Amino acid sequence: VQLVESGGGMVQPGGSLRLSCAASGFTISDYDMSWVRQAPGEGPEWVSVINTGGDPTYYADSVKGRFTISRDNAENTLYLQMNSLKPEDTALYYCATVQATQILGRGQGTQVTVSS
Repeated sequence: VQLVESGGGMVQPGGSLRLSCAASGFTISDYDMSWVRQAPGEGPEWVSVINTGGDPTYYADSVKGRFTISRDNAENTLYLQMNSLKPEDTALYYCATVQATQILGRGQGTQVTVSS
């Protein structure tokens, strides 16, 4: 069972990035999936959740209207489209399988840095 994130990098404020999370060893459509981020010195922040039906069920207030979570069951991949990025979005972003408020498993993460 493995989750591997990609797509992070450094971008200027106002820019966009698309994160991907490729799953192997299990089928992502069997689980609710989440993107979680953690900035240096801070605790994890749940960014967004998508249910098994493919419907987003949660966005953090800080990302509403800017980020979009989606999944491609055929590719067994989770995505996070991030637009209008702000310096405060800088963090390590990781994907996770979740059940209610519990993280069942997670990837290593991909770093996103927003800076001019």
